[in-house]
Amino acid sequence: MLGKNFYIVIVSAIILITGVFFACKPRLENDEVVFWTLQMNDFAPYINKVISEFEKENPEVHIKWVDVPFSEGEKRTLASVLSDNPPDLVNLNPDFSATLAHKGALYEIPYESTRQFNKEIMDSLKTNGKVYSIPWYATSAVTIYNKEIANKVGITVPTNYTQVAQYAKIVKSKTGAYIMLPNITENDTMLKILNKYGVASSELINSEKSVEIFDLFKYLYSNNLIPKETVTVTLQEALEKYMSGSVMSIGAGANFLNMVKENAPTTYAKTDVAPQLTGELGQNDFSLMNFVIPLRAKHKEHALKFALFLTNNENQLELAKMTNILAVNEQTLKNEFYTKYDKDDLMAKSRVISANQLNKITPSYRTSKNQKEINNIINNAVQEILLDKSDTKSILDKVSKEWKMLEN
Repeated sequence: MLGKNFYIVIVSAIILITGVFFACKPRLENDEVVFWTLQMNDFAPYINKVISEFEKENPEVHIKWVDVPFSEGEKRTLASVLSDNPPDLVNLNPDFSATLAHKGALYEIPYESTRQFNKEIMDSLKTNGKVYSIPWYATSAVTIYNKEIANKVGITVPTNYTQVAQYAKIVKSKTGAYIMLPNITENDTMLKILNKYGVASSELINSEKSVEIFDLFKYLYSNNLIPKETVTVTLQEALEKYMSGSVMSIGAGANFLNMVKENAPTTYAKTDVAPQLTGELGQNDFSLMNFVIPLRAKHKEHALKFALFLTNNENQLELAKMTNILAVNEQTLKNEFYTKYDKDDLMAKSRVISANQLNKITPSYRTSKNQKEINNIINNAVQEILLDKSDTKSILDKVSKEWKMLEN
């Protein structure tokens, strides 16, 4: 017959084993996904709603949202991803994302999980054939132009850079206005133009075709057919010139139409939009914001699941209707919000043109690990060439060598 002490030992053992089991079992309720965005606080109600909906569907996960000032994004992200406690999901631009991918600091995204996105956009995000980011939203500039000036001259709005050179003198002589004000030394603008001709690489930057493109802008600049500010102007400054009526067209996103409408209603009444200027390859340029998951993140699977939730059809469409961004979800882009517009609604027309442009963005320029430095040497070359300091070919030979060194 078993004694009382035996039962006490058995019960104690069960309690001990149960305690060890629960101590070792992951406490899913503590799975906190730290989520960083770049200056998205204006959309706090939307983001908080999406977070709440995700947490209801995934009660084991808690999302901690941190909004980082845009100016601090890269610095804080670099410090965090190299630490032992990085955020789980970070909103960045593709250039800096590519830099982190080249450093081996990012988690590789399974390509099969990205089927909901525009295929051309996904292909543009590949680094060495692999995917390290999830797209969130895009923009694709349109040509914003003064139809009164175009009508006075008797021309249609240019569709490519060759036509810009052909029409520039006519516009200037008949109206006193410049045909356009390109911000070609801002960020990667010149690289995007070169990409439209298939010469945006260290091997082809000094090719005959590349020299031809730079010399086209040199011709326009030296003959006072584009403003002297071209060598330093920002897009914001170009917009101001457009609103004053001294420039016939600029390339910009649909959001700039609101600025024209609010600050220069007389110019807005004369404004129309058309597809962006293209080169020989006929493709369009675009800008993108995306998400990355640091390699050292603690909750990679939850972070990926949340990123895909943020970018599903319903959430993309809701964000798009609140802003002027383009969705990257393929199903959302087929919505009538992106396919139909009333002829009197300039914003809607611009949105439809921009969305359609995402169907032809290949070949897109591949960012390199030293992208900022590459942008700088090309922007410096633009200034040298336009200011007629030296032969175009010799300047571009130097750029090619410097670019190749940055790639190694």
